[in-house]
Amino acid sequence: MGTSMGANRHERVPDFSGYPDLVVIYLGMKVRTLAGVRTLLGFGPRIATVGAERPDGLLHYENNIIFSLRPLHLGMRWYWRDIDSMVAWAKSEPHRIWWRDFLRDTRGVGIWHETYHMRGGMEAIYNAVPGAVGFSAFMPMQEARGSLATRHARHATSDLHDLPSGNAPETSVSR
Repeated sequence: MGTSMGANRHERVPDFSGYPDLVVIYLGMKVRTLAGVRTLLGFGPRIATVGAERPDGLLHYENNIIFSLRPLHLGMRWYWRDIDSMVAWAKSEPHRIWWRDFLRDTRGVGIWHETYHMRGGMEAIYNAVPGAVGFSAFMPMQEARGSLATRHARHATSDLHDLPSGNAPETSVSR
């Protein structure tokens, strides 16, 4: 006797209600030169240590996401309680020093991030990244202006009227 196709399904969905200010950030490092391999490999353990130390507001992190092997392109996804926590960490040590040093010398890699705000809005920056990745693959690009904090504040709204109140499907799916 056969079973229905959905009998073994165990789908779960998150309850976002406790995280109205959630921010998810994807970060990537794309190797541009042979020296960039060394830069990438040297950076991995340092960022892993920061995640393991759980800076205030960091809810969860996933490192070593492989975007491609050729060219070598690795990344991470970090979940923050709110934009203020994420920006505070970005302005603190060691991140502030890493970013300053990168702007002086990219050491053969390109760095990018894309940020998604639960309250709405998105923000991204691509620095010395060869080829198109993420939003830059389909959107026109322009010169970055202002600080990271200013860009986040401009794109994150406090209007929650469009957020879903639950996670139930709007229509049933027949099988």
